[in-house]
Amino acid sequence: MQAYVRRLCAWLSLPLSLAAAPATAQTWPSQPIKIVAPFPPGGTIDQISRMLQPHLQQSLGQSIIIENRAGASGSIGTATVAKSPPDGNTWVFVFDTHGVNPSLIPNMPFDTLKDLAPVMLLGTGAMVITAHATTPYKTYGELLQAARGKPGSISYGSIGSGSLAHLAMTALGSQLKVEWTHIPYKGGGPLATDGAAGHVPITMATYALWAPHLASGRVRALAVSTPTRMKQLPDVPTIAESGSPGFEAQAWWGVLAPAGTPQPIIARMNAELAKSLKIPAVQERLTQMGVDVASSSPDELGKFVANEVAKWGKVVRDHKIKAGE
Repeated sequence: MQAYVRRLCAWLSLPLSLAAAPATAQTWPSQPIKIVAPFPPGGTIDQISRMLQPHLQQSLGQSIIIENRAGASGSIGTATVAKSPPDGNTWVFVFDTHGVNPSLIPNMPFDTLKDLAPVMLLGTGAMVITAHATTPYKTYGELLQAARGKPGSISYGSIGSGSLAHLAMTALGSQLKVEWTHIPYKGGGPLATDGAAGHVPITMATYALWAPHLASGRVRALAVSTPTRMKQLPDVPTIAESGSPGFEAQAWWGVLAPAGTPQPIIARMNAELAKSLKIPAVQERLTQMGVDVASSSPDELGKFVANEVAKWGKVVRDHKIKAGE
């Protein structure tokens, strides 16, 4: 009898619970929204989130607070979002390290693919291999020739151990049978400072980091990691066309929400982000940063992240890479 009563109560309450979900979506947002930028101020994630902030505030009719919560390649700030209530009031803008971290960071405080809901792939961009102007390397071919002549003699800098650039250069070296020495930095700022000064001869990082130094002539672009050439650097060959067919390592930027966030809310945020990305001033700034707008669906981002986790996880396992090395 008690079991029957419990089933009856559950059945009677079902219409109420089903009705509650649309109501939540229809009234959202009803309070200020927080966007977590899990990297320090000044980086591309911080720049993009603040670029979109005023447009989202206007279209959603609520204040949007950008909270920089850096650490552990973005995983600390992302963890706070994964553990937040799925009510549409907390979001996170992530970088390409999001697809690398699951394979590198032991005991991650969240499951990358299960604890976060995909919202939108904002865009992708090239990683650029650069050489300081004082080096003798004027082409990617000259760099490879020098590296093959003296294994380990070529040092390159990245934004950190386990970064996409680190994994990409490791995979590239393995494919080409080239050995070079990795110099990890703690972020793009220190890398750009030393790279522009010539303290590290070769670097791999996003175009956004090097754009001003490429324009000034302090560094040269030798190759880009995207499948096709960049419109900003039309004379610079891709790595794929320079002896590594199929090679691809793209920087990317995306938006996620806590798992369980109602789909109507995710759909609304996706639509508002898409509108913001179409604003001419936003498009112009993203182009200057070397970001190719993707404006994807949530499902497309979900598949993209899963592919990134699998792809770079294999590189980490094959080369026994550990965080901090």
